[in-house]
Amino acid sequence: MARALVIVLDSVGCGPAPDADAYGDAGADTLSHIAEACAAGSGDRKALRAGPLRLPHLDSLGLGAAAEAATGRLPPGLNRGAPGASFGYGVEQSPGKDTPSGHWEIAGTPVPHAWGSFERGFPPDLIQRLIVEAGLTGILGDRHDSGTAIIEALGEEHVRSGKPICYTSVDSVFQIAAHEEAFGLERLYALCRIARRLCDPLNIGRIIARPFIGADRTTFRRTANRKDFSIPPPAGTLFERCQDDGRAVVSIGKTADIFAHRFTGEERKGSSNDDHVDLVIESLAGVPDGGLIFANLVDFDTAFGHLRDVPGYAA
Repeated sequence: MARALVIVLDSVGCGPAPDADAYGDAGADTLSHIAEACAAGSGDRKALRAGPLRLPHLDSLGLGAAAEAATGRLPPGLNRGAPGASFGYGVEQSPGKDTPSGHWEIAGTPVPHAWGSFERGFPPDLIQRLIVEAGLTGILGDRHDSGTAIIEALGEEHVRSGKPICYTSVDSVFQIAAHEEAFGLERLYALCRIARRLCDPLNIGRIIARPFIGADRTTFRRTANRKDFSIPPPAGTLFERCQDDGRAVVSIGKTADIFAHRFTGEERKGSSNDDHVDLVIESLAGVPDGGLIFANLVDFDTAFGHLRDVPGYAA
């Protein structure tokens, strides 16, 4: 059956975009850097993997050849060979480095505007409006930080005080972390919806709910109930065109969130990359000719990339 699959290996980039240095990413080349670390032995962990990076199936489809075409060098462990599929690489035209930029462009609708961001932290009036409209006693954080680090630092105070943890990064995001049980998952989602509305005039790409569980800083861990509240994409995405043509669409992982649930068809979500690959395979059994399956495998980024876990990333 002729169907289309788009599978995004979230953060697995090969080579920098022309404007990478504008975002502090000059020299970015995640695939090559992981391969180089494996070749040098620093990407080894006995329980997970050892030796050079080996990706025989992706390589046979042209991964090594695409990486070499994009960067001018072949990552160690990969082959240029004679790929058994068509291959290529893309150079993003959209401004910004936020998740919607790449995904919307993959779906045929580049970002038509510049993203807003919080380079100097959150505007005080924005935070005050959020506190008043959500009935909060205050917030914690209010800074640029790593999600795991800020939960470890402020999670216990959050549980004691009931104040949510708000933080951002160089991306166009407003992230809110809260304990699923002490604060409440649905309450966190409701808070994010308020923040989404307040941030719309600022062109902030995503409000991200970052729920976590655990008894203290040594046991806190983020859960799979993350939810992204995105600005709607421009008209004419691949999803919209499929719907207009009467084609079946399945969105897997955080895909539907990224596209603000616009024309995203059947939405399926698991808790890991393995779950999402299983959902892709299951969906293939039911999607008819002409259907689209679009999946995002986010663990590369969230479980390994942000933690600089090279062996975990390579495995």
